[in-house]
Amino acid sequence: MDLISIGALALSIGLGLMTILFIFRIVLTWYPQIETNKFPINLVVVPTEPLLKISRKIIPPLGGVDITPIIWVGICTLLREMLLGQQGLITMAMRLQ
Repeated sequence: MDLISIGALALSIGLGLMTILFIFRIVLTWYPQIETNKFPINLVVVPTEPLLKISRKIIPPLGGVDITPIIWVGICTLLREMLLGQQGLITMAMRLQ
């Protein structure tokens, strides 16, 4: 494996993991009474909250519903497809080698 393949694998795992974590954040918005500083929940909150905090400043909640996790799922999925999909930029670069 060369450096590009290792980087593509790490990027794929990272973007896939972030997508899953943001999906968990969407589910957590349905239960606002859950304490987010306790052990199993903070594994989801800690990596996603910095990105959500920034995007909440730009996109406020609509009708009391926080849509920023949904937007981040779309962003992560789009990036993963554009970079690592069948015709993604990194995939095409690996084929040229």
